[in-house]
Amino acid sequence: QVQLVESGGGLVQAGGSLRLSCTASGGTFSTYGMGWFRQTPGKEREFVASIRWSGGNGDYADSVKGRFTISRDNTKNTVYLQMNSLKPEDTAVYYCAARPQGRAAYVYWGQGTQVTISA
Repeated sequence: QVQLVESGGGLVQAGGSLRLSCTASGGTFSTYGMGWFRQTPGKEREFVASIRWSGGNGDYADSVKGRFTISRDNTKNTVYLQMNSLKPEDTAVYYCAARPQGRAAYVYWGQGTQVTISA
């Protein structure tokens, strides 16, 4: 059973930075595509960023492009989300997710970490 554990959330002022981490256990992390999603109360979970199993530049939602950077370290079974120039509208619970090779959807999800940006 794959487990994903996020960390790094917190409260920061607008314009600040945070780095989220997501560490996987129980699976073959290096073969998974990884993604970050976020959700606010009353809204559907939305895509933030993703990265292929092999790494690379990643893909981003337009709302975070140029401010957020996704990366991974397969030796540590960890994916990161560096968030800069944070805005109050970035406030959400952030989730990481894993997509095994050959699967179209993200199968494994973390429990989420709260990110709150004050104006």
